[in-house]
Amino acid sequence: MKVLKGKRLLVVVIGLTGVVAGVGWWVSHRPATTHQQSAQATYYCPMHPTYTSDKPGDCPICNMKLVKREEARAAPATPSPTAPQDICYMHNCPKVHEGQPCPMLVVAKVGEKVTCPICGTHVTEGRSTTKKILYWTDPMLPGYQSDQPGKSPMGMELVPVYEEETHRRTSTQAPEGYTPILVTPQKQQLIGIKTATVERRQLAKTIRAVGTVAHDPELYQAQAEYLEAVNAAQRIPATAPPETRAQAERLAGLSRVKLKHLGFSDALIEELGTLEHAEHSLLYGGQGGRVWIYGAIYEYELPLVQVGTPVTVELAAMVGQPLNGTVRSIDPMVDPTTRTARIRVLVEDTAALLKPEMYVNLTIVAERGEALVVPKEAVLQTGTQHILFVDKGQGLFEPRDVRVGTAAGDVVEIQSGVAAGERVVTSGNFLIDSESRLKGALEGMGGGGHQHGE
Repeated sequence: MKVLKGKRLLVVVIGLTGVVAGVGWWVSHRPATTHQQSAQATYYCPMHPTYTSDKPGDCPICNMKLVKREEARAAPATPSPTAPQDICYMHNCPKVHEGQPCPMLVVAKVGEKVTCPICGTHVTEGRSTTKKILYWTDPMLPGYQSDQPGKSPMGMELVPVYEEETHRRTSTQAPEGYTPILVTPQKQQLIGIKTATVERRQLAKTIRAVGTVAHDPELYQAQAEYLEAVNAAQRIPATAPPETRAQAERLAGLSRVKLKHLGFSDALIEELGTLEHAEHSLLYGGQGGRVWIYGAIYEYELPLVQVGTPVTVELAAMVGQPLNGTVRSIDPMVDPTTRTARIRVLVEDTAALLKPEMYVNLTIVAERGEALVVPKEAVLQTGTQHILFVDKGQGLFEPRDVRVGTAAGDVVEIQSGVAAGERVVTSGNFLIDSESRLKGALEGMGGGGHQHGE
């Protein structure tokens, strides 16, 4: 009987011990379980924070993986000089993990530039805590301002704008209607932003034109008249009356004016005076020797072409065997219909292949010397301005009003507005241009007013 009673007592003790242990476990785990059941996890898209879901998956807009949003702990009332002052707005993660801070949190000391350790985006420059905060804003929402910290309508943490920061921004000489913008690396990748370096190089403009082998009886007649007048004046004896010599000189002068009207320069006229007769190549070909070729140059290309500029002449009948010529004169008048001026190119046709009225292709390489150049696609023309965007680093793009010069091939000369070594946007600049204008317009409309965030 005693043994039986002892066994019963042992069973009762073991049972009571199990009950006490179960109650203790339930009490210790009850708050965490209740919190997990009451707090429903929220997932959001880093590129489209307004889209949220109660379960993991992909963003229906950009197909990015949704990220779990963690609740932030209350910030200390008085931050210490070494406490995190900013959070990368692309990785909105203020949660402090057990035993270590979240890697998205950055420490900004006074005078220190800080970037997000995850995406490399510039976050802030360490400032003294005594600086006055003017307002709070969302860098991804142009023109948004709030007089208190919190979250923007897009769900992003607002960042402070300090008094010295505003002074620095207003000192930037941005073109009217534009403002610098901040573009995150993720957004740069989505819109395909590419940049190129502003550099100095030897600039050469290639001008291509169609020419014809000269058939110009009028010029031939003018040359013949001038040579006859000059020779006649030289044959007048010294004993002849002064009136006779004056008349001969007057005839030579009139012939000279006619040649200039037809496009001959003073140098060409003086050279013509050394010839025995007018140039027969102006009437018929097959003679060899000097041959004139006429080409048409648009008026905007005229400043690039000068007397003495070398010209390459190509014929369809002489593929791969170009002739070398030189611009000897440029007509003083522009055709009112085609807006072109005629140039006269002199070539040596030793093989006597050129025939009057033959078509030829002219290539003129105008050397412009060393110049500051950028790719053509970097410059946006608004009608009254030429705008390009300079990559200042850390996602900041600054608009510049530039003065352009000669366009040559795939580059264009920049006469003012940028410096060598700076990087300019060559792809995606239309989207940056739109956002910069929008932000500039919103800032202009907003004035000094504040919008209150939620």
